[in-house]
Amino acid sequence: MRTIVVMRHAKAEQTGATDYERRLAERGRADAAEAGRWLAARGVEPELALVSAAVRTQETWDSLVEGAGWDLDPELDEGLYSAGTQAALDLLREVDDGITSVILVGHNPTVASLATILDDGEGDEEAGNELALGYPTSAVTVFEYDGRWSELDEASASVVAFHVGRA
Repeated sequence: MRTIVVMRHAKAEQTGATDYERRLAERGRADAAEAGRWLAARGVEPELALVSAAVRTQETWDSLVEGAGWDLDPELDEGLYSAGTQAALDLLREVDDGITSVILVGHNPTVASLATILDDGEGDEEAGNELALGYPTSAVTVFEYDGRWSELDEASASVVAFHVGRA
């Protein structure tokens, strides 16, 4: 069984030199750290982190790792900043089959759409309902997937947990 975690970046400042360079707000740092503690308490420890190269997603990752106590360097992906749902799904399909747990940290609307299309409707009903209500900053969905990464497709993973990091 494989674990997939899909996360939206934490709360960012309203302005920056460019949108790509917007930094996390203080609340965002605290929320991401709380989400990391929540993931660690669930026993989630990714072997691979696919993180948008935008400043706010990198800072989300840093706070998430701090909260979770993980020691994992992310693979920064410039394309995740503007990627659509299918491009994000393709990134997951390219994961080496030796990896059993991956986290993807990106931006809306892509991560919300990705989480929604992955859901097979067979997982935790309450978590699936929460996922359907929206994907705010620091939202995290944990999926289980039983298959090869290259075969990951729409409605092929089960939601096991949903959480919105709030400190």
